Amino acid sequence: MAIDIIKKALLTGIGLALRTKDELEDLAKDYINQGDLSENEGKKFLDDLTKRYDDAKEKLEEKIETSVKKILDKADIATKEEVNELKSEITLLKDSIKKSDESE
Repeated sequence: MAIDIIKKALLTGIGLALRTKDELEDLAKDYINQGDLSENEGKKFLDDLTKRYDDAKEKLEEKIETSVKKILDKADIATKEEVNELKSEITLLKDSIKKSDESE
């Protein structure tokens, strides 16, 4: 059926991840109002879309995070974690120097 083709098209990773949940809800309501889906089928359809939306969004975020990390590594740019570690080390060194100066 046409609804199956549309459903499969909507469930593709990035396309689905770029849609908002509100858009998905509106889409399901449209199908219900047009009579393409019953109320029960619409709820099931929306639940399925929402689950797949969440999964696709999570996978997309992971891929983006991995890509950004690779870019930072290649560009030899320090991460926030690395900068924070350096700040901690500097603070420890300052404290050590201060204690050394006070004991003299």
